[in-house]
Amino acid sequence: MKKILLPLLLICFASNSYAASLAGRLGVGMSDQLVSNMKTLSLKLQRNRSTAFGGFFGLDSSDDGSHYALGLKYYRLIYEEPQLNFYGAFSAATFTYFDEADDETESGNQVDGLFGAEFNFQGLESIGFSFEFGVSMYNYEGDSHIATTGYNFIRSAIHFYL
Repeated sequence: MKKILLPLLLICFASNSYAASLAGRLGVGMSDQLVSNMKTLSLKLQRNRSTAFGGFFGLDSSDDGSHYALGLKYYRLIYEEPQLNFYGAFSAATFTYFDEADDETESGNQVDGLFGAEFNFQGLESIGFSFEFGVSMYNYEGDSHIATTGYNFIRSAIHFYL
């Protein structure tokens, strides 16, 4: 195992490459950041080297009814590393969900202030993996919350850049 892992680490960290320039590119992928646990399709448009705009939406149709999620996200680049961009982000979303206690469809909303990083592997610059952490304010299941939050790269977002 060590014979495979050590050369792989050397290849990933020993190269003299810079963060991938994604300016003008559209990322299409998935995200799972909502407190309602609805999986969403995610779009991210990199306007220039320092700012990006995103949107996400999800649908769930079942016997309980149809539910949706819709949100917007703003990204601001803070720092570049080789194969990694560190950023701040602001996200706002509205969604519906089935409340089992009331046996009705209810609506909720969520606002997040986040820091995060998007990284890629050398040779795979078109695929970006993100992780994020910060503060979330949400109204869900009849209660309002302010909570710290963190999303690993599977929950945060994975984008394929066109």
